[in-house]
Amino acid sequence: MNPTIGTVEMHAGGEPVRIVVSGFPEIPGATILAKRRHAIEHLDHLRRLLMFEPRGHTDMYGVIPVTPDHPEADLAVLFMHNEGYSTMCGHATIAVARWAIERGLVSPREPLTEFALQVPAGLVRVSASVTSGRVGRVAFRSVPAFVAHRSTPVAIPGYGEITLDVAYGGAFYAVADAAAFGLRVPGSPIADLVNAAWATTGAVSGRLPLNHPDDADLGFLYGTILTDGADIWSERPTANVCVFADRQVDRSPTGSGVTARIAIQHAAGLIPLGVERHFASIVGSQFTGRAVSETSVGDHPAVIVEVGGEAHFTGTSTFTLEADDPLPAFLVR
Repeated sequence: MNPTIGTVEMHAGGEPVRIVVSGFPEIPGATILAKRRHAIEHLDHLRRLLMFEPRGHTDMYGVIPVTPDHPEADLAVLFMHNEGYSTMCGHATIAVARWAIERGLVSPREPLTEFALQVPAGLVRVSASVTSGRVGRVAFRSVPAFVAHRSTPVAIPGYGEITLDVAYGGAFYAVADAAAFGLRVPGSPIADLVNAAWATTGAVSGRLPLNHPDDADLGFLYGTILTDGADIWSERPTANVCVFADRQVDRSPTGSGVTARIAIQHAAGLIPLGVERHFASIVGSQFTGRAVSETSVGDHPAVIVEVGGEAHFTGTSTFTLEADDPLPAFLVR
């Protein structure tokens, strides 16, 4: 097979978003999680083609539009990265909103366009400011976010015992203060932050059980977020870096990570409902986050979190693969 795949290129908060717009086969499945499993089992060569070199890189991120199965959904998407397929992605949701509205997949309404986006984690409510047909700030209301493990000590190889939280914001993250590793966010070399986060992901995955009441496919640790330790509410932005999948580094503040951090802060009584915080990334971009309502997931107290940010177009691409190409997809770190 010699595919020709068309994409729209974007970024949100500095993190790339490659949206497939043509050439990808229809993905079957009665549910979006079934579609995700089909992609894992039968279409992973196309993920590698688009995410890996020479067309992508270690930190590329992508979106595959699919047919929704939720009765309230206007659109549905799968997310992909250097290791596989995310269950939720905030920065990509922000980008998809602008793309879908400005390309007419969702009927634009000024000054605010609202629609429902189905992702593997569930249904996300999206709102976007629209002026003269152009989308500005996008906000989405998350699937229910909750804390799975609070202030739990974990032995991290090479770093000793680190106290951390594990929370779900559409995916599970371990969240720890970078200072506990002798590091700073921002300030420390990215390689040092990646090494600490990767060691944490491995240690937590081996020790702390993770289960999501809605579906077993959601019960895995997606990555680790190292923060500046500023969990008490302040008007000043709090910074973090997320290392997910296979040591992939998020350039944005991480939308699902912001959701998880708000869940942690709200559960600890550090931020009340309705109070907005700013979250900064390693490149200086910012998202906002606020808990808008309380709910529950199984036995877990949970919150609905609204995350906001902006996305920008960077280009379009048409990718091909010649039959005799000996290097269709690879990664060099």
